Amino acid sequence: MSTNIVWHEQALTKQDQRAKNKHHSAVFWFTGLSGSGKSTVANAAAKRLHDLGVNTYVLDGDNIRHGLNKDLGFSDEDRKENIRRIGEVAKLFVDSGQIVFTAFISPFQEDRETVRQLLEKDEFIEVFVSCPLEECEARDPKGLYQKARAGQIPEFTGISSPYEAPAAPELVLETNLYSVDECVDQLIDFMKRKQWV
Repeated sequence: MSTNIVWHEQALTKQDQRAKNKHHSAVFWFTGLSGSGKSTVANAAAKRLHDLGVNTYVLDGDNIRHGLNKDLGFSDEDRKENIRRIGEVAKLFVDSGQIVFTAFISPFQEDRETVRQLLEKDEFIEVFVSCPLEECEARDPKGLYQKARAGQIPEFTGISSPYEAPAAPELVLETNLYSVDECVDQLIDFMKRKQWV
């Protein structure tokens, strides 16, 4: 790490941005198995909130690996670095006064806790997108489980690599029991209880 760098304070504070946007800013960290519905629910929630005048952005796992994190593989070390970078980017969105949804498997509790520590209280909302492995595998929208079972994808979460479900998430969305719209309703109800929207 370079020692010849200095942090520059922004002319506009996070509080200034929130006041302009008329809503709180936070990270909703969607975690769950591949195929559980993280990206689907996150995008549907972003659209619904946009229609309500809330500034949102979705950081999607696949999209990030096309650009910012295209140099990373899927080893434990690379997964850790993937989540670290996303945490830093998500923090910038929070500082700019936006609601950011992150849709990453992020299989390790320790990594999710590392991101939580980057943010202030009430800025990191862990959202467990809960769906049984059998259901995710039956959906298999990208054909990844089939490839993993055939040994074509090593270190695949839920098959040959572990997934550590959140111990105490702020929100649980059970996508095998509720529709996408119902899950979005639950998320927005959470935000209303917090008086964020």
